[in-house]
Amino acid sequence: MKRLLVTGLMLALPSRLLFAGSPESPPIETRPPALRDVGLDQRTGDRIPLDLVFRDESGKTVTLSEYFGSQAVILTLNYYECPMLCTLELKGLTSALRTMSLQPDRDFRIVTVSINPKETPALAAKVKLLHVRDYGRPGAAAGWHFLTGDLSSIRRLADAVGFRYSLDEETGQYAHAAGIMVLTPDGRLSRYFYGVEFAPRDLRWGLVESSAGRIGSLVDQVLLFCYHYDPATGRYGVAALTTMRLFGAATALALAGGVAFALWREKRRRTSGGLESTPRAI
Repeated sequence: MKRLLVTGLMLALPSRLLFAGSPESPPIETRPPALRDVGLDQRTGDRIPLDLVFRDESGKTVTLSEYFGSQAVILTLNYYECPMLCTLELKGLTSALRTMSLQPDRDFRIVTVSINPKETPALAAKVKLLHVRDYGRPGAAAGWHFLTGDLSSIRRLADAVGFRYSLDEETGQYAHAAGIMVLTPDGRLSRYFYGVEFAPRDLRWGLVESSAGRIGSLVDQVLLFCYHYDPATGRYGVAALTTMRLFGAATALALAGGVAFALWREKRRRTSGGLESTPRAI
């Protein structure tokens, strides 16, 4: 019964509580007791410990460093028997990724780590199969990794990325925030996106910037001059100052072009007039 009550509580909570740690979340003292130690605190610029040891979905012992080095990485912390929030988050991530032209394994990688040390690689493999099928992109199986590990490795990773969660010992359920991180190829935290639904544009630009422009198109690079990531909201917004500067430069160029055209026309008119007034030779 308590398990159902915990799940019901999570479903009934306002979204800003589920995304605890985001700028929109309420003060800690106003949260339900189960969520007062829950949050997602930004550690932008920090490098995660890449020497941490986990097991992949096949049961093989791996270190996080095996997934870094050449590509930006999307990192999610979930647990595979989560009755609600993790499934929504991973489905939201998959939905955003499906709309992007960037390809998993070629352009970026995804690493999902279970926060429950009791979960097994066999369970991770089942969950991976579901989400890879849902994603439906070539390279998804090779580019999306589902890991399990011991409590020490999980805690060190969670602390490094600012992911705070709590366990209800009676139900075995975890209270945790919803959000994902994008890291640079050398393992530095670059972007945080809160919630269970992610704007494809924001996620794409987060990957493009985190990869230092190694992926994406010229259009992405141009648009990123006018948009910037706002850590306060975890979203990309119009960079007002940059936009004003670009608008000012475009206006100046248009005025300069107009003046140059007017001078050219005037010079041509005078030249034409002078030729017409010159007496013809007989």
